[in-house]
Amino acid sequence: MSFDDEWKQLVEAAAERKATQMRLNRLDGGGGGGVSTSSGELKVSQKDLAAVGDAAFELHGRLLRDGDLARESSTSAAASLKGDFEIGGALDHVATRWQEQLRTLTDACAHISNHMEYSNKAHANNEQYIGSLFNSVSALDEGFDERTRLQ
Repeated sequence: MSFDDEWKQLVEAAAERKATQMRLNRLDGGGGGGVSTSSGELKVSQKDLAAVGDAAFELHGRLLRDGDLARESSTSAAASLKGDFEIGGALDHVATRWQEQLRTLTDACAHISNHMEYSNKAHANNEQYIGSLFNSVSALDEGFDERTRLQ
């Protein structure tokens, strides 16, 4: 079965269940969570992109601030224990891995935040460009309408 056929079946099954299923993720005044239920197409707005970018930016800041709180005490404890106990080396290894994972996570959050901000600005610029094209087409139409009235 092709992907398109399988997707069509899933959309139809979801539409059948919609009548009998209570939707807990429904927004006030309409559809659920940015999903168009009529065609199965996903939609996103600039507001949605901005919210994701803001959440990623906030998480990035909190990880930078709070994610490193135990590093100094863990490293100090590991150094103290290394001489007499094997657990000191293990604690040092855990602290090092934590720092690496924390750095990876903060980089990912920064990337998401920056990408959402870029996408939001690019979409706004595209909308402005498309709007200006339609305005120029309507000006041409007005010129043609004037010409036909004069004849």
